[in-house]
Amino acid sequence: MQAAVTAPALALGLAQPIFLSHPLTAASSSARPRRAARAAVRCELAAASAAAPAAPGALSAPRWAQKTVVIPPQRRGCHIITHKIMHAIRSDLSEFKCGLAHLFLHHTSASLTLNENYDPDVQTDTETFLNRVVPEGPSAPWRHTIEGPDDMPAHIKSSMFGCALTIPITDGRLNMGTWQGIWLCEHRDDPTPRTIVITLSGI
Repeated sequence: MQAAVTAPALALGLAQPIFLSHPLTAASSSARPRRAARAAVRCELAAASAAAPAAPGALSAPRWAQKTVVIPPQRRGCHIITHKIMHAIRSDLSEFKCGLAHLFLHHTSASLTLNENYDPDVQTDTETFLNRVVPEGPSAPWRHTIEGPDDMPAHIKSSMFGCALTIPITDGRLNMGTWQGIWLCEHRDDPTPRTIVITLSGI
């Protein structure tokens, strides 16, 4: 199944329902517990009824909410923070039928990404990969070393994964895949609290 008309249709004043479908694909790894397939998620925006057409401008007004979350210092590596994010936005998130959640990290030596939420070996392997592709130590070619030998590598890793995520909202929840989790990747040896601004928009 595939998505039909998306949120920009609101600007056109369409009276037709808008459907966003999200089919689940079966997990390929036999090591993971199999979850029962869910019915396709449907996010619907419709006029009141065909018999009584909605007056101009009667569609739901756009809604906005914003929260700032501070994640306590984490050791160097990749950490799943989905539950911390959900705890901060759950009450606001429940007010949205359809929309987007934007997460923005206020730092240049850490990063955000979406990845595996089941097997912690994926987090360990990802950290191993980052450390192998971005050299560190006396033999590294970096000129920016004033803040320590791990600082310039941290900046590069931050740009590799990025500092922002956008996740769809459907029926009051973050519409992520079964095995997707929100990761905060800490790239410094001496971590500090990390600030994330979460902006919700939609209807």
